[in-house]
Amino acid sequence: MTELTDTTELLLSRIRDVADYPEPGVMFKDITPLLADPAAFSALTDALAAVAASTGATKVVGLEARGFILGAPVAIRAGLGFIPVRKAGKLPGATLSQAYDLEYGSAEIEVHAEDLSADDRILIVDDVLATGGTAEASIELIRRAGAEVAGLAVLMELGFLGGRARLEPALAGAPLESLLKV
Repeated sequence: MTELTDTTELLLSRIRDVADYPEPGVMFKDITPLLADPAAFSALTDALAAVAASTGATKVVGLEARGFILGAPVAIRAGLGFIPVRKAGKLPGATLSQAYDLEYGSAEIEVHAEDLSADDRILIVDDVLATGGTAEASIELIRRAGAEVAGLAVLMELGFLGGRARLEPALAGAPLESLLKV
């Protein structure tokens, strides 16, 4: 328990609050100080790699863009492959896409479907769980590609935005692990 508490305190101490960014009234959680600190970044990678191991994941999917920064070292640490889920139009060749609604408008994400198979158990990694829209779309995309969702792991969950409640039905019993809840 002490190790988890120490890791939590280390991670929290390296996340900077930026008031009124990107717009007035928003308190932005900046993880760049955490990424710049090798001890904190390593502790984060270890914690997320432990989630990958506990879920039996065979591959890690990172969501654009900060999910790439976190997911790739987690995949390496856990001895797994890494697959980027990107915004539409960013991957070359044939892709599988999934559209989803945003607060104002819509967006679309894509993956190379040949990178996923029915034998794969995918851990989705991202930095923040907010409303859950992108994560929900990625869950659908992974399943449409024929793989199983082993779980979702995030550095921090913004609980007041309701993302967990939105994702629980989509996860269908797969775990949602957030290292920090704010």
